Amino acid sequence: MSVEVSQSRATQPLRADAADNRERIVEAAYRLFAAEGMTVTMREIARHAGVGPATLYRHFPTKQDLAVEAFAEQVRLCHTVVEEGQAESDPWLGFCQVIERICELNAQSRGFTEAFLATYPELADLRTHREYTLGVVAKLAQRAKQSGRLRADFAVDDLLLMLSAHRGVPGRSPQVRRTASRRFAELVIDAFRA
Repeated sequence: MSVEVSQSRATQPLRADAADNRERIVEAAYRLFAAEGMTVTMREIARHAGVGPATLYRHFPTKQDLAVEAFAEQVRLCHTVVEEGQAESDPWLGFCQVIERICELNAQSRGFTEAFLATYPELADLRTHREYTLGVVAKLAQRAKQSGRLRADFAVDDLLLMLSAHRGVPGRSPQVRRTASRRFAELVIDAFRA
Protein backbone atom coordinates (compact mmCIF):
# COMPACT_ATOMS: atom_id res chain seq x y z
CA MET A 1 0.00 0.00 0.00
CA SER A 2 2.78 2.46 0.87
CA VAL A 3 4.40 1.86 -2.54
CA GLU A 4 1.14 2.82 -4.23
CA VAL A 5 0.89 5.98 -2.11
CA SER A 6 4.46 7.07 -2.89
CA GLN A 7 3.95 6.36 -6.60
CA SER A 8 0.78 8.45 -6.69
CA ARG A 9 2.62 11.31 -4.95
CA ALA A 10 5.42 11.13 -7.49
CA THR A 11 2.97 11.58 -10.37
CA GLN A 12 1.05 14.43 -8.75
CA PRO A 13 1.98 17.94 -9.89
CA LEU A 14 4.02 19.98 -7.43
CA ARG A 15 2.35 22.65 -5.34
CA ALA A 16 3.12 26.16 -6.62
CA ASP A 17 5.60 26.90 -3.82
CA ALA A 18 7.37 23.56 -4.32
CA ALA A 19 7.55 24.15 -8.08
CA ASP A 20 9.00 27.63 -7.43
CA ASN A 21 11.59 26.14 -5.08
CA ARG A 22 12.55 23.51 -7.63
CA GLU A 23 12.93 26.13 -10.36
CA ARG A 24 15.09 28.35 -8.12
CA ILE A 25 17.26 25.37 -7.20
CA VAL A 26 17.82 24.42 -10.86
CA GLU A 27 18.59 28.03 -11.84
CA ALA A 28 21.03 28.48 -8.95
CA ALA A 29 22.70 25.15 -9.72
CA TYR A 30 23.12 26.03 -13.39
CA ARG A 31 24.64 29.44 -12.59
CA LEU A 32 27.04 28.01 -10.00
CA PHE A 33 28.00 24.94 -12.06
CA ALA A 34 28.57 27.17 -15.09
CA ALA A 35 30.80 29.61 -13.21
CA GLU A 36 32.64 27.32 -10.80
CA GLY A 37 32.28 23.78 -12.13
CA MET A 38 31.06 20.68 -10.36
CA THR A 39 32.97 21.36 -7.14
CA VAL A 40 30.13 23.57 -5.88
CA THR A 41 28.51 22.08 -2.79
CA MET A 42 24.84 21.28 -2.45
CA ARG A 43 24.71 23.54 0.61
CA GLU A 44 26.03 26.44 -1.49
CA ILE A 45 23.41 25.76 -4.17
CA ALA A 46 20.65 25.72 -1.53
CA ARG A 47 21.89 29.02 -0.11
CA HIS A 48 21.94 30.69 -3.56
CA ALA A 49 18.46 29.32 -4.30
CA GLY A 50 17.12 30.66 -1.01
CA VAL A 51 16.00 27.26 0.25
CA GLY A 52 17.12 24.98 3.03
CA PRO A 53 19.25 21.90 2.38
CA ALA A 54 16.30 19.62 3.21
CA THR A 55 14.23 21.26 0.46
CA LEU A 56 17.07 20.85 -2.02
CA TYR A 57 17.59 17.18 -1.14
CA ARG A 58 13.85 16.50 -1.29
CA HIS A 59 13.90 17.58 -4.95
CA PHE A 60 17.40 16.32 -5.84
CA PRO A 61 18.84 13.55 -3.65
CA THR A 62 22.30 13.81 -5.29
CA LYS A 63 24.38 16.44 -7.02
CA GLN A 64 24.40 14.26 -10.12
CA ASP A 65 20.58 14.25 -10.23
CA LEU A 66 20.66 18.03 -10.00
CA ALA A 67 23.31 18.23 -12.74
CA VAL A 68 21.11 16.25 -15.12
CA GLU A 69 18.27 18.71 -14.58
CA ALA A 70 20.46 21.81 -14.61
CA PHE A 71 22.16 20.81 -17.89
CA ALA A 72 19.06 19.59 -19.74
CA GLU A 73 19.15 22.58 -22.09
CA GLN A 74 22.89 22.14 -22.76
CA VAL A 75 22.30 18.48 -23.61
CA ARG A 76 19.59 19.51 -26.07
CA LEU A 77 21.86 22.16 -27.62
CA CYS A 78 24.76 19.73 -27.85
CA HIS A 79 22.55 17.24 -29.71
CA THR A 80 21.49 20.00 -32.09
CA VAL A 81 25.13 20.97 -32.70
CA VAL A 82 26.25 17.45 -33.64
CA GLU A 83 23.11 16.74 -35.68
CA GLU A 84 23.54 19.95 -37.69
CA GLY A 85 27.22 19.14 -38.21
CA GLN A 86 26.29 15.66 -39.43
CA ALA A 87 23.66 17.11 -41.79
CA GLU A 88 26.19 19.48 -43.43
CA SER A 89 26.90 18.35 -47.01
CA ASP A 90 30.62 19.18 -46.64
CA PRO A 91 31.79 16.86 -43.83
CA TRP A 92 34.92 18.93 -43.06
CA LEU A 93 32.83 22.08 -42.71
CA GLY A 94 30.33 20.16 -40.52
CA PHE A 95 33.20 18.84 -38.38
CA CYS A 96 34.66 22.36 -37.96
CA GLN A 97 31.25 23.73 -37.00
CA VAL A 98 30.86 21.02 -34.36
CA ILE A 99 34.27 21.88 -32.84
CA GLU A 100 33.53 25.63 -32.83
CA ARG A 101 30.04 25.30 -31.39
CA ILE A 102 30.97 22.71 -28.76
CA CYS A 103 33.78 24.99 -27.60
CA GLU A 104 31.28 27.85 -27.46
CA LEU A 105 28.85 25.77 -25.37
CA ASN A 106 31.61 24.69 -23.03
CA ALA A 107 32.86 28.27 -22.61
CA GLN A 108 29.42 29.09 -21.23
CA SER A 109 29.53 26.35 -18.60
CA ARG A 110 32.56 24.77 -16.96
CA GLY A 111 30.29 22.36 -15.13
CA PHE A 112 28.69 20.99 -18.29
CA THR A 113 32.08 19.98 -19.66
CA GLU A 114 33.02 18.37 -16.35
CA ALA A 115 29.74 16.45 -16.20
CA PHE A 116 30.14 15.32 -19.83
CA LEU A 117 33.69 14.12 -19.26
CA ALA A 118 32.89 12.45 -15.93
CA THR A 119 29.98 10.44 -17.34
CA TYR A 120 28.63 9.58 -13.94
CA PRO A 121 28.05 5.84 -14.38
CA GLU A 122 24.94 5.85 -12.24
CA LEU A 123 23.23 8.47 -14.41
CA ALA A 124 21.90 6.97 -17.61
CA ASP A 125 20.91 10.41 -18.96
CA LEU A 126 24.47 11.77 -19.05
CA ARG A 127 25.98 8.47 -20.15
CA THR A 128 23.44 8.19 -23.00
CA HIS A 129 24.09 11.80 -24.02
CA ARG A 130 27.83 11.23 -24.12
CA GLU A 131 27.51 7.99 -26.12
CA TYR A 132 25.10 9.61 -28.59
CA THR A 133 27.28 12.71 -29.08
CA LEU A 134 30.48 10.73 -29.54
CA GLY A 135 28.74 8.34 -31.93
CA VAL A 136 27.52 11.15 -34.18
CA VAL A 137 30.94 12.84 -34.09
CA ALA A 138 32.61 9.52 -35.01
CA LYS A 139 30.39 9.17 -38.10
CA LEU A 140 31.02 12.77 -39.10
CA ALA A 141 34.76 12.34 -38.57
CA GLN A 142 34.77 9.25 -40.78
CA ARG A 143 33.16 11.23 -43.60
CA ALA A 144 35.60 14.12 -43.07
CA LYS A 145 38.53 11.66 -43.25
CA GLN A 146 37.15 10.20 -46.48
CA SER A 147 37.03 13.73 -47.92
CA GLY A 148 40.76 13.97 -47.24
CA ARG A 149 40.47 17.06 -45.05
CA LEU A 150 40.54 15.54 -41.55
CA ARG A 151 43.79 13.93 -40.50
CA ALA A 152 43.68 10.16 -40.92
CA ASP A 153 44.76 9.42 -37.35
CA PHE A 154 41.93 11.41 -35.73
CA ALA A 155 40.07 9.34 -33.12
CA VAL A 156 37.02 10.31 -31.08
CA ASP A 157 39.23 10.20 -27.99
CA ASP A 158 40.92 13.28 -29.48
CA LEU A 159 37.63 15.13 -28.99
CA LEU A 160 37.65 14.16 -25.31
CA LEU A 161 41.24 15.34 -25.05
CA MET A 162 40.21 18.62 -26.66
CA LEU A 163 37.35 19.05 -24.18
CA SER A 164 39.69 18.33 -21.26
CA ALA A 165 42.13 20.96 -22.52
CA HIS A 166 39.28 23.40 -23.16
CA ARG A 167 38.40 23.36 -19.46
CA GLY A 168 41.59 25.34 -18.92
CA VAL A 169 40.42 28.24 -21.10
CA PRO A 170 41.10 31.28 -18.93
CA GLY A 171 38.92 34.16 -17.91
CA ARG A 172 36.44 34.85 -15.17
CA SER A 173 34.22 37.00 -17.38
CA PRO A 174 32.03 35.32 -20.00
CA GLN A 175 33.36 37.63 -22.75
CA VAL A 176 36.99 36.75 -22.03
CA ARG A 177 36.13 33.03 -21.96
CA ARG A 178 34.25 33.28 -25.27
CA THR A 179 37.15 35.08 -26.95
CA ALA A 180 39.69 32.57 -25.63
CA SER A 181 37.39 29.71 -26.59
CA ARG A 182 37.11 30.89 -30.20
CA ARG A 183 40.90 31.08 -30.44
CA PHE A 184 41.20 27.63 -28.89
CA ALA A 185 38.72 26.21 -31.47
CA GLU A 186 40.76 27.74 -34.33
CA LEU A 187 43.94 26.12 -33.03
CA VAL A 188 42.25 22.74 -32.55
CA ILE A 189 40.79 22.81 -36.06
CA ASP A 190 44.25 23.57 -37.47
CA ALA A 191 45.64 20.63 -35.50
CA PHE A 192 42.94 18.29 -36.83
CA ARG A 193 43.35 19.38 -40.46
CA ALA A 194 44.91 16.78 -42.79
